[in-house]
Formats: sequence, C-alpha cells, structure tokens
Amino acid sequence: MELLGSPTSPFVRKCRVVAHETGQAADVKVTFLGLTPVAPNGAVTRQNPLDKVPVLLLDDAPPIFDSRVIVEYLDAQSRRGRLFPNLGPARWRALRLQTLGDGIMDAAVLARFYTVTGPEKYHWPEFIDGQINKVTQTLDVLESEAGENWQDLTIGTIAVACALGYLDFRYSATLDWRSGRNTLAAWYATFTGRDSMRATEHYQP
Repeated sequence: MELLGSPTSPFVRKCRVVAHETGQAADVKVTFLGLTPVAPNGAVTRQNPLDKVPVLLLDDAPPIFDSRVIVEYLDAQSRRGRLFPNLGPARWRALRLQTLGDGIMDAAVLARFYTVTGPEKYHWPEFIDGQINKVTQTLDVLESEAGENWQDLTIGTIAVACALGYLDFRYSATLDWRSGRNTLAAWYATFTGRDSMRATEHYQP
C-alpha cells in the first residue's frame, strides 16, 4: 500500500497514526507531495479526481480516499485491537469524537489557507474568525468531555490528538488552546507519548 499526502496535513497524520496502531506501518509506503487547493498535483489528480489527500493506493483495488474511509479500511485489516468499536454506544462515541477532531482540522486548515496561502486581497477576516471560533468552541466541548470514556484507544481519540497536534504546529503563536483547558491538555500530554504519535510528529515545512 502507498499513502499519498502532504507532510503537513493533519488528516494524513491521522492515517499514519492508524497504520502504526494497527500494526501496518511497515506495509504502508508514505509518499509526500506538494499541493494546495489552487495548485493541484497531477500524481494526486490521477488517483483522486477531488484533488485532495490523503489517498491510499492498493495493489488490487481502486484507490481509497478520504481520511475517514482510509482509516476504516486500515482498521478492517488490523492485526491488533479494533479502533472502531462494534455497533453500540461506544461506536457512536468514537465516531462523534472523530467528527469533532476532524472538524477542528477542517476549520484550522481553512483559516490558515485564507490567512497565509491565498492572496491578501482575498483575506476575509470575518470568515477566518468564524473558522477559529469553530475551533475554540469545539475545544471547549472537548475539555468538558475529556476523560469520559477516553481511556480506550479509538479512532475518536486519535483524531482529536492529531487535531491538537496541528494546532501546536500551525497556531502555537496565535492560539493558546491549553489555556483554561487543563483536563484536555493533560490528556493530550499523555496521549502524545504513544509510539504512533512520536513516529509521526515531525512535520516538514
């Protein structure tokens, strides 16, 4: 298998963490490519007409995208415990938590694009503020829930950890997400000690 992705994408990191946690890191070749919403990469376009990463290339099947589908595929092939609980309350908690983590990533990536990548004449402060508000509102919810059923490793806790890691990477100078969120910060400090997080923590600028 080959994973196509940007080295700075939190969604790509989520897939890489899952590959490690499911015992498949050695089976997934990671190929980093450069692309933006306005500068697609032909290698990605040929595999995903949506021009987005991550994309998982398989030997005997069509490519898989986006990150939510990729992580579920990897989990289905897992050599270890499952990251997607079976049907029941635990499953819906994990999927809900993944949605919250992915939502932070979505908003943070969009805000960065419109702040840094796009031409200054197209910067829209109200839009950017709206995205950051989504991030902080979600962080507040996570703070209120951190520790509740978070002791188990699931796709939800992985998504949240990758989202917080991205905030540290891109927003450390402008967004102190730990302030007033001691429970979430303590949980993250413990979670980042996992081998899978350590193996995927080095972003390339």
